[in-house]
Amino acid sequence: MKLEIPGNAVDPLGEALHFLRMSGTFYARSELSAPWGIELPPFAGSLMFHVLTAGRCWLETARGESRFLQTGDLALVPHGEGHRLLSERGVATARLFDLPREQVSERYEVMWHGGGGERTSLVCGVVRFDHPAAQHLVKLLPGIIAVEASRSDQEWVQATIRFMASEARALRPGGETVITRLADILVIQAIRSWIEQDPAAQTGWLGALQDRQIGRAIARIHREPERPWTVAALAAEAAMSRSAFAARFTERVGEPAMHYVARWRMHVASSWLRDDAAPLADVASRLGYQSEAAFSRAFKRFVGVPPGAVRRGTAAPLPPA
Repeated sequence: MKLEIPGNAVDPLGEALHFLRMSGTFYARSELSAPWGIELPPFAGSLMFHVLTAGRCWLETARGESRFLQTGDLALVPHGEGHRLLSERGVATARLFDLPREQVSERYEVMWHGGGGERTSLVCGVVRFDHPAAQHLVKLLPGIIAVEASRSDQEWVQATIRFMASEARALRPGGETVITRLADILVIQAIRSWIEQDPAAQTGWLGALQDRQIGRAIARIHREPERPWTVAALAAEAAMSRSAFAARFTERVGEPAMHYVARWRMHVASSWLRDDAAPLADVASRLGYQSEAAFSRAFKRFVGVPPGAVRRGTAAPLPPA
């Protein structure tokens, strides 16, 4: 099974963004009145987001990072870390799942909390990215991404949030579906905005994707991980000599090309093992291995555990390079 890309795209970063397809775990609209504080637990392997549709608040992480948010702001906590939302710094917090709530649908709730003062409204969610390219990209994001409403180039945020706030207030039939779809769009757009503007996104794997020749080779690896790649074959994809390609790939990506090929196959395999009931021999064959034993040896060398441990859910996800 190949990683399908729409059309004949040659934009490797665009392809990586194409894989940012989310599966929502939990969405909530929160109606809060000062003083209030909410303690959000960690959600391993997930991204959390907060859209301020009215009012203001502080976001604080366990690492000591903090952001002040106002109406129209959007904040992402990409790595599923526990954090706090507060009307003012220092106020007491209640645990998220201890708050009174109304179950609107299977994945959408309305919550209330606070002391009756100044009002704040939030739409929050916990989402997961299933494709290995998306998971790899998200792992490279900073601890907090904040998109401020005051920025003149972010009118798309304001238009989307106004629509979301209207749906949240009325909650007409199908409103929770509209809200969750809009939230997904906001998350992807916020990640795109960070990639376009933050210098950190111009280095490492993300920077390599934006290199015209190296990025093209990476895209081919992502599209066809099962191909019997060699440095010479990848250099041909990049229209470079073998030696120049090998040196530039290592410089831009931070590891040799064939090491990246093998590790990428393990990213894909880990995703399939967690989400696909196919026999191990089929997974090995789909990734170009001649035998289940050869695949298992390669998998354990890179991941540190046999494939069965990932399938049973007893192993941690493969970390980025």
